[in-house]
Amino acid sequence: MGAAEPIDLDIATARVFHPLLQPSRYKGAHGGRGSGKSHFFGGLVVERCLMEPGLRVVCIREVQKSLKESAKKLIEDKIQEYGVGHLFAVLDNEIRTPGGGLIIFQGMQDHTSESIKSLEGFDIAWVEEAQTISKRSLQLLRPTIRAEGSELWFSWNPRHESDPVDVLLRTNPPTDAIVVRANWNDNPWFPAVLEAERQDCLRDEPEQYDHIWDGGYVTVAEGAYFAHKLIVARQEGRIGNVGRDELQQVKLFCDIGGTGAKSDAFSIWAVQFIGKEIRAINYYEAVGQSIDEHLAWMWSNRFTPDRSKIYLPHDGTTNDRVFDVSYESQFRKAGYDVEVVKNQGAGAAMMRIEAVRNVFSRCWFDETQCVAGLKALGWYHPKIDEVRGVDLGPDHDWSSHAADSFGLMAISYREPVTHQQTRRQRRPAPDWRT
Repeated sequence: MGAAEPIDLDIATARVFHPLLQPSRYKGAHGGRGSGKSHFFGGLVVERCLMEPGLRVVCIREVQKSLKESAKKLIEDKIQEYGVGHLFAVLDNEIRTPGGGLIIFQGMQDHTSESIKSLEGFDIAWVEEAQTISKRSLQLLRPTIRAEGSELWFSWNPRHESDPVDVLLRTNPPTDAIVVRANWNDNPWFPAVLEAERQDCLRDEPEQYDHIWDGGYVTVAEGAYFAHKLIVARQEGRIGNVGRDELQQVKLFCDIGGTGAKSDAFSIWAVQFIGKEIRAINYYEAVGQSIDEHLAWMWSNRFTPDRSKIYLPHDGTTNDRVFDVSYESQFRKAGYDVEVVKNQGAGAAMMRIEAVRNVFSRCWFDETQCVAGLKALGWYHPKIDEVRGVDLGPDHDWSSHAADSFGLMAISYREPVTHQQTRRQRRPAPDWRT
C-alpha cells in the first residue's frame, strides 16, 4: 500500500490514558474490568499506523490458540469506527497498514530463542492479558523489540504481585516507563450493562469485587473459608495499625513445620487477648529453618520468655526428623512456658475453621506485620471434587499453615468471664432459744 493520505481524526481519549500518549519505551495500563484499557491500546495502534506509514506492530499474548483470542477483531472495529477502512487491508492472519506497514498477532509460547528473531525490526509490541506473560517470554521479547524509538505496551488485570509483568512495571519499573492504573470509574463511556454487572458482583461476590472491578491483586480464593470475614473486618477498620499492649502477655500460636528444604512451613501468630478483643500483632513463617531460627525471630520481636507463652499443636511433642528433639522440649529449654493443645480428633480441620469463624468478629490485625498471614487466611479454601461438586475438606497448600496456627488460636481462646457481684442472702440469726 502507498503512503497514507492526509486525514483529520478527532479521537477522544479518557484522561487516565493521557500520559500514555507521550513517547516512552515501556507503556503499561493495569486495572479492573470495564476501564477501556484494550480499547485505548487498540485505538492507539490504528492511530499510530496512520501517523507513521510503514509502522510494524505485533500484538502478543502468552498463549494464542487462534486469532479469535487475539486483538485482531478489536483493531478491525477501531478501523471501521474511525472511518479509515479504505486505508487498511484486513487479511485472514494480518492487517496491512498505510505505507507498507503491518499488524500481526502471535503467541509467545510458540516462540523459541531462534524464532523470536522474526520480530526484530518491529516498532511496537502490545502484550495483551499481560498478567499471564511468563518471565521467559519477557526475557525473549524485550531485547528483540529494539528498533530505534520502539515501544513495548502492556495491558492487564493484575492477579499476583509476583507475576512477571507486575515485577517488571510496578515493583521495579525500568528506565523510561509510563504506567497507569485504570478502572471502571476512569471510563467516561462506561456502559450501563457493565454497571449492572458491577453492582451484581458487589452484592453477590464481595470478596472478588476488588480484584475484578478495582484492579486489586487476588487476595481470596473462590470459596475461601474466611473471605467474607476478612472483608467485614476491613470495612469495620479491624485491619490496620494494631498496637502492642506492653503490659499483657503475647501468646504465640504455632503450626509445626520441619527442618529441610522439602518440609512444611513453620508458622506463628503472635496474639494478645485484650478484654474481648483478639489482637494479631505479628505473623511469622519459615520453611526448613531450625528451631534456633524461630527463637531468634521471637527474641528480635521481644517475644521473650518473660513476656510470652507458646502454644503448640499435639504434634509439638514429636521429635524433629533432622535434630531428633521435640519443639516442646526445645522451647522449654529456652525458658518458655509451653502448652500443647490436645488433638481435636476426627474432623479437627473443620473444627478449627468453625472456631475461627466464631471468633473472627473479635479479631484485629496489624496489616503491616501480618501481611503474609492475612493473604493466607484469604486464600485458605476447600478442595473440590470437580466431577461431583463435593467439598473434600481444606486444600493443603501454602495457605494452610497460617490457617492452622490461627485455628489453634481460635480453639484455645476462652471468652473472658465478667464477674458480677451477687447480693448474698442473709441467713436469719440463730434463735438462742432453740
